[in-house]
Amino acid sequence: MSRTKGDHEARRRDVSEAVWQAMATRGFAGLTLRAVAAELGATTGLLTHYFPTKQALVTYALDLLEQRTVSRPRRHTGEGLAALRDALLDILPLTPEAADSNRIWVSSWDAALSDPALGTDYARKYAQSRDRLRERVAAAQKLGDLPPGDPAPIAAGAQSFILGLVVQALFDPAAFPPQRQVELLDDYLATLTTRADDPTTITRPDPGGGSEHRSIAGCCGPGIAERRAPHHRRDDGQGHLTGGL
Repeated sequence: MSRTKGDHEARRRDVSEAVWQAMATRGFAGLTLRAVAAELGATTGLLTHYFPTKQALVTYALDLLEQRTVSRPRRHTGEGLAALRDALLDILPLTPEAADSNRIWVSSWDAALSDPALGTDYARKYAQSRDRLRERVAAAQKLGDLPPGDPAPIAAGAQSFILGLVVQALFDPAAFPPQRQVELLDDYLATLTTRADDPTTITRPDPGGGSEHRSIAGCCGPGIAERRAPHHRRDDGQGHLTGGL
């Protein structure tokens, strides 16, 4: 009896899930036809129908990772700074599913660093991510949640902070449980809201010869805090937002 289209699609879904599980448990470096076959409970010969080469498997795995990243649920608790916070929370490994996704992304960096074409593609993806963050920063500035200025450096700094926190949480989840990740993010965002004329701002020597102003205690003006308070909420670590600040 010949296979129906439904049978073929069901098999493809099974293969996709096997590829995902292989990456989640073994890392990107451990992604092989044998590993996928073990997850699927099939022979490697069967998988060669889908992936005739290792590169075909890698390409498929990267596409699958991209699809799952794009299609995952997103938070939406408000506008302005709350929207920026939502976008950064969506990146953190606050749930087992998010931890798996981040573990796969981080383990795939090795492949990207050793493959110029893949590395270029990754650079493009992260540049697009910065652009999306820049748009949220600019929106927060327009609403008065953040001080005026060029939003690009703020977006770049936010992306660098959050990716660094992701790596720390993956390597040492006991030291960086979900609640701690959220606390660190909120502390970071608080520093962004500090105005240049805030009394907690100190002046440090600038290597270039001038003076550099840096805040040591982030706080926002009462107007901003009052408007942002309904949206600025803690995440319970399970992907659900709970009442808070």
